[in-house]
Amino acid sequence: MVSDREIDNAVAILRAGGLVAFPTETVYGLGADASNPEAVKRVFAAKGRPHDHPLIVHVADAVQLANWAREIPPAAWTLARKFWPGPLTLILKRSPRVNDLVTGGQDTVALRVPSHPVAQALLRRFGGGVAAPSANRFGRVSATTAEHVRREFGGAVDCVLDGGATDVGIESTIVDLSGAAPALLRPGWITVEQLQDALGMPLASPDTQSPRAPGTLAKHYAPQTPLMVMEADLLLELAASLARQGKRIAVLARSALQPLSPGLTWVASLRQLDEAGCDTILVEAPPQDAAWAAIRDRLTRAAAGTQENLA
Repeated sequence: MVSDREIDNAVAILRAGGLVAFPTETVYGLGADASNPEAVKRVFAAKGRPHDHPLIVHVADAVQLANWAREIPPAAWTLARKFWPGPLTLILKRSPRVNDLVTGGQDTVALRVPSHPVAQALLRRFGGGVAAPSANRFGRVSATTAEHVRREFGGAVDCVLDGGATDVGIESTIVDLSGAAPALLRPGWITVEQLQDALGMPLASPDTQSPRAPGTLAKHYAPQTPLMVMEADLLLELAASLARQGKRIAVLARSALQPLSPGLTWVASLRQLDEAGCDTILVEAPPQDAAWAAIRDRLTRAAAGTQENLA
């Protein structure tokens, strides 16, 4: 576990304008002092992230919402009481004090209170907000271990707090509370049903007036290796066919049985699949029920993000 000395060192780095990677319950974040524009610029540079793509500000508790948002509707307090600390991001009308770099130039700010004990220790000792997108190059597979972060960034990150593998493994659910009605912008571990039960009302879908949110581009979360998503029976047929052609195939399947074919790599992590040195990744399509909505969302964006490599 991360020591007090390591937390103190990370806090000193943040206060000096440096970058600190740290675990949350979802994925690892690449953090900078959200009130320091020069530090936030380093996040964008390290990730290769477009400057109009907003960041999530991580805070230690819901009390700090007032430091970052100028309008906090009752629905925000309802969701905060129910799900924070936890894998939920709320989008609210920004305070005038919030820097444009953090919000992507929008009139809204994304806020969340992570539950991971290392993140909590860091945020409480730091005392302010930490702007932290996922600790990976922009558009690529998110990091779920400290080693993933080190391999991704090397010396570009001043400090990596190793809190072990993350529990959830996919990014937070994002709910927009800046408009007339709460809207789901990104599915995650907290489901639509749980949110609607807490609010006592249905969630709206995003529209053209919805703010831009992290991780919602059509092409995102993509491995370097070309990826295709398909039903199990087609996956097995295509995997066997490509293997017979001498292709090295990586497979991520939930229900299909592993065939005894040469040239197949059968593992359970998208990042592992990407690092297997194969020509193509084949992924079994997840079920259509609501519990799998976040996984379907990430795989659809990952596949779109590698289509140019299939030509």
